[in-house]
Amino acid sequence: MSPTVRRILIFIAVAFGIAYLIGLVIWLTGGIFDSPLVIDVPGVIQLRLSILLIAGVYMFSPAVANIVTRYVTQEGFDNLWLAFKLREGWPFWLIAWFGTPLLILVGAALFYAIFPDTFDPTFGVFRDLLEAQLAAASQSIDDLGISITALVLLQFAQGVFLGPVLNALFVFGEEFGWRAYLQQRLLQVARPRLVMVLMGVIWGLWHAPIIAMGHNYGLVYPGYPWAGIAAMCWFTFVAGTFIAWLTIKGRSVWPAVIAHGSLNGVAGIVLLSTVGNPNPVIGPSVAGVLGSAGFALVTLLVMTLPGALEEPGEAAKPLPDRSSQPAHR
Repeated sequence: MSPTVRRILIFIAVAFGIAYLIGLVIWLTGGIFDSPLVIDVPGVIQLRLSILLIAGVYMFSPAVANIVTRYVTQEGFDNLWLAFKLREGWPFWLIAWFGTPLLILVGAALFYAIFPDTFDPTFGVFRDLLEAQLAAASQSIDDLGISITALVLLQFAQGVFLGPVLNALFVFGEEFGWRAYLQQRLLQVARPRLVMVLMGVIWGLWHAPIIAMGHNYGLVYPGYPWAGIAAMCWFTFVAGTFIAWLTIKGRSVWPAVIAHGSLNGVAGIVLLSTVGNPNPVIGPSVAGVLGSAGFALVTLLVMTLPGALEEPGEAAKPLPDRSSQPAHR
């Protein structure tokens, strides 16, 4: 077994071991939705144990795997991909920041075009939820001084501009592991297109415990939970390939962090215009097969265009087993 393959296996074992263990704890304590309330301030905030474990431990398991693997294999801590490299990589920061919301809208628009009965331009479901919340505080929508449409657009703008910043810490835990370590090691032992498929499957299966407990797709849909896990693997393949391309071309993990943060910040907003009970495995959520169509289009381009998965200005080169260079990437 080559040193690189050994590192890959150790990384996967650590990342999955931590994640699946946390998944077991969440399941034994009531699952995602019935987990005990840890923070409960009525009318202000409610946080369940499941959310704290997912955000505080589960999402950081790939980053922990990166560090543990480097330590156990005595690989060292060069080539961390933490340098910003803004001078040459700034276009990919911009694509990550503003291209991600655009791709989410493309998928949602395709879903609504195929299933027009699920689209509500008046945001009725959101209006009802907001009215219920305001009624508890003896207020009405009229007291807000803003229309429902304007409020949704404001939320979308906040998701676009602030999502990457507000989500950066949590998604860094994933990207520092997936893109800054595992992807680079897989590229040493397999062709880039195969690596994109492997990364998608690995990242998707890493989500499997929380998908089975209702994350992203809920608990009631045809083929539960296997259809949801399969849909997640598809989504992590197409979205992951887009993020991988940003990482490789930007030569840094930060475009990946921005794209992932933007994704988490905007994804839920498109659901505010949904009515009925569409199959979540299909859409309109970006995690659905049709909802991820924008990312699928980018993946098609990345997988077919020559050199799309090579670092700019140089052919892809395998990393040494233990670099003696002090410079960090």
